[in-house]
Amino acid sequence: MMFIGSKHCPRCGAAATVPEVSEARDRKCPRCQSEMLLVTIGATSVRECERCLGLWLDVASFEKICCDREQLMNRINFARCSGVIVDVCKGHGTWFDRDELSRIVEFIRGGGLEASRAKEKAEIREERRRLLEEQAAAHTEVSKHLGSFGDDDHRLTGIASARGLLKFLLDD
Repeated sequence: MMFIGSKHCPRCGAAATVPEVSEARDRKCPRCQSEMLLVTIGATSVRECERCLGLWLDVASFEKICCDREQLMNRINFARCSGVIVDVCKGHGTWFDRDELSRIVEFIRGGGLEASRAKEKAEIREERRRLLEEQAAAHTEVSKHLGSFGDDDHRLTGIASARGLLKFLLDD
């Protein structure tokens, strides 16, 4: 939704377009059976009922709207630790308020990006260590309960390892 007269979308900055309206005599509203108008907004066409204000979208139009929805602006802390919050539109680019770009450049020049990467690598190493500990604990637990059963040990170890991996993947 945009205010009348807006030149750009307040969320993603895309250029505003004026909807084109034409008669759609071949489609009746499924709710009130009134004739619906064909309304084209940008490249997307929808049918609109003037009586109940319902909308009808074909599959392609609905999928396009859902896809475009992913392109809203998201506020993120650059490098997750810079303290500079920027607005990012996945499909279009990044918005920098006054002085934000220069603050990011200073953050990078001051070694902030390398520090951020080193921190992420340390977090990944710690996660791997924790996963290995969980796998070892699961293996020990399975062995304790089942004793020595030959080939079953290998299969159960694999199951325990898969359990640990799934737990790791799903806990995030």
